Amino acid sequence: QLVESGGGSVQAGGSLNLSCEASGYRFRNYCVAWFRQVPGREREQVAIIDTNGIYGYSESVKGRFAISKDSARNTLHLDMDNLKPEDTAVYYCAAGGRGVEPPLYCRTPQTTTYWGQGTQVTVSS
Repeated sequence: QLVESGGGSVQAGGSLNLSCEASGYRFRNYCVAWFRQVPGREREQVAIIDTNGIYGYSESVKGRFAISKDSARNTLHLDMDNLKPEDTAVYYCAAGGRGVEPPLYCRTPQTTTYWGQGTQVTVSS
C-alpha cells in the first residue's frame, strides 16, 4: 500500500513537498516514480528512480522538481519548486515494474504495479 501526503494549493512560484509511505514492501527493492494526471489526459511520469538507481525527470519539471527516497523510513518524496499553473494535477506515488521490458519499469502507467490514491496539487496564477 502507498499513501501520499503533502498536496495542496499554492501560488505560482511557490513550493510544495509530497511524501509517500509504503507498507507491505520495501522501496529499495523496486523502481519508484511520481506521476501526475489532469482530467481528460493520460497519466504521465514526472520523476523516477529506476531499478538501477538512475534518476530521471520529464522535460517539463527538470530543474524544478527533485525525487528522493529514504530507504530507512521506506518513504518517497517529491520536492517541487517554482511551481507553475500547468503543474496543477493529481499526483501519484508509484512503485514496482511489470511486464517483459525492465527498462520500461515505472516509466509508464502500464508498466508500473503499485499506486497511491493520489494527492491534488493546485497552482494558481
